[in-house]
Amino acid sequence: MTAAAIDPSVRPEQTTELQIQNRTREMHLLHESLARAHMQERLQEAEHERMGVRVARAAKLKRRAERASLRARKALAVALM
Repeated sequence: MTAAAIDPSVRPEQTTELQIQNRTREMHLLHESLARAHMQERLQEAEHERMGVRVARAAKLKRRAERASLRARKALAVALM
C-alpha cells in the first residue's frame, strides 16, 4: 500500500522520496548484516585456529611425556641391574 493510498493529500514526489529513503535504509541494513556475517565468520575461523593450536600443543606435550616416561623406565632398569 502506498502513502498516496493512505493519505490522498500526499504528492507523488513525496511517495517517491519515501521509497528512496526506504531503499537507502534497506541498503544500510544490508551492509550491516553483511558486516555482522563477515565478523562472525572471522571469529569462527579464529576459534578453529586456536583449537588447532591447542591440539598440536597437546600432542607435543604427550610425546614429551612419553619420552620422559621411557627415560625413567630405562634409568630404573639400569639401576636394578
